Amino acid sequence: MMSVKTLETVICATKNPIVEIMFNRPHRLNAVVEQLYKDVLTCLDNAEQNDDIRVIVLRGEGRAFCVGADMKEHDSGERNLDQKRDYLSLANEVCQRLFECEKPIIAAVNGYALGAGAEMAIAADFLLIAESAQIGFPEISIGTFVGGGVSYVLPRLVGLAQARRLIFTGERISGEEAKNIGLAVDVFSDEAFAEKVNVFANLIASKAPLSMKFAKKQLNSPKAEGFRGCLDCELDNIVSCMQTDDWQEGVDAFAEKREPIFTGK
Repeated sequence: MMSVKTLETVICATKNPIVEIMFNRPHRLNAVVEQLYKDVLTCLDNAEQNDDIRVIVLRGEGRAFCVGADMKEHDSGERNLDQKRDYLSLANEVCQRLFECEKPIIAAVNGYALGAGAEMAIAADFLLIAESAQIGFPEISIGTFVGGGVSYVLPRLVGLAQARRLIFTGERISGEEAKNIGLAVDVFSDEAFAEKVNVFANLIASKAPLSMKFAKKQLNSPKAEGFRGCLDCELDNIVSCMQTDDWQEGVDAFAEKREPIFTGK
């Protein structure tokens, strides 16, 4: 059974074990305002506190994922410099939460993902993109700068040369190219997009939640500890997994030649 919670700018649709956080400002192509960031954080709080949720999916209502900051609101001139900094800090907080959330997050880019929209998309663990979608980082082209950890995450995804190209030129790239350069995990036809995202989300949701938490934390770490430190962390995580019911379920399922049913315990 699906439960739906409608906030001011976001819709949270939960059908265990997946929650979908949908940006809901289609009249502005889901351009970001401060309330949208706050609503996303509220949905993330609820998802993280719900043990039945295994996967979080981000997407946009209408023909865009998110086209970035709502320039109409920025042009209103009603905010002073401190207020603008607070808004930008809120944007960073959302991307940090997406990057550090213990549960895997899928960005389902169904249309334009630009600026702040692209920042949120690459902060997720998986970026799935529709064929007709476009993603880009136009900040330098309009006299500002990237945020949300882009200068850290993007080179790790596509390499330094491609990150330079995308950031320096502000070029929009297609879904197919996003996959080819490693920005997107996969690209799907517009017609099959929703179905393919759901299949992928359920695949990830079927895995052991505690193991997934360890994997996300380890893969997203700065690797400052070096190879030896990495081995130590992996060893600690394996030992932790061995003390769970899910470990035994995995062993039993393998022996019985069936799919495991993990409980997160």
